[in-house]
Amino acid sequence: MADGTARSGDRGSGYAMRGRQGTVIESIGRLVVGGVYAPGDLLPKEVELSDEYRVSRTSVREAMRVLAAKGLVDIRQKVGTRVRQPELWNVFDSDILRWHAEQGRGESVMRDLVEIRQVLEPAAARLAAGRARIEDLHRIRAALEAMSAATQDSTAYAHADVEFHLGVYGASHNVLLRQFGAVVADFMYVTFSVQQTAAPNAADLARDVSRHEEVLRAIDRGNGELAAEAMLEVVLDGKSALIRSLRTPPDEQS
Repeated sequence: MADGTARSGDRGSGYAMRGRQGTVIESIGRLVVGGVYAPGDLLPKEVELSDEYRVSRTSVREAMRVLAAKGLVDIRQKVGTRVRQPELWNVFDSDILRWHAEQGRGESVMRDLVEIRQVLEPAAARLAAGRARIEDLHRIRAALEAMSAATQDSTAYAHADVEFHLGVYGASHNVLLRQFGAVVADFMYVTFSVQQTAAPNAADLARDVSRHEEVLRAIDRGNGELAAEAMLEVVLDGKSALIRSLRTPPDEQS
């Protein structure tokens, strides 16, 4: 994907969102996350949605099942389809993460994601130091080299940064940590892109590369505690940059 945002059907609940059914899923999903349909609201009836989107009632029905699988709605016979409370949504679904960003509601999710990463990534780095295989180290090193080569290209840099962190998750050889990284990868890209507005020049990004290099060096040497400490520094640096970026008005960002 050229812009780093999630493509329909890439991840999420495992449902491809193509064609007319996908149009319904995308539209209703955005409206729910954007608050047009509030928690507790009943969605329009199946026949109304069928007419509005010019799709079959079967397509509407299947779309509602996908949204229900994402935790956004609850389908009840003889009652209708009702929007669920946000705390019941599958927040790690990449489509829901993307819809938050697209609807201008990504800030709180970004902050929450950084806090989760603050807990999980040092642990992943610690495990990686004891479990990384040659191919894992090659993957992480290749991502680091791509970051170093992209300090003049913020888009390429953010993609390489995500790949570095996915490499560490993968090197932990913990299936849950690896899956977490895969699920949040698209939104991680969005977060990294926002963070970079607080580090707009090549020198700032070069310092960030050095921080990441410390993580790789510790993993390569099998020093779990040092790897965890270095990764925590990387995440905390990113957290500080994110907070600065979110506080800076867009017209003052360069």
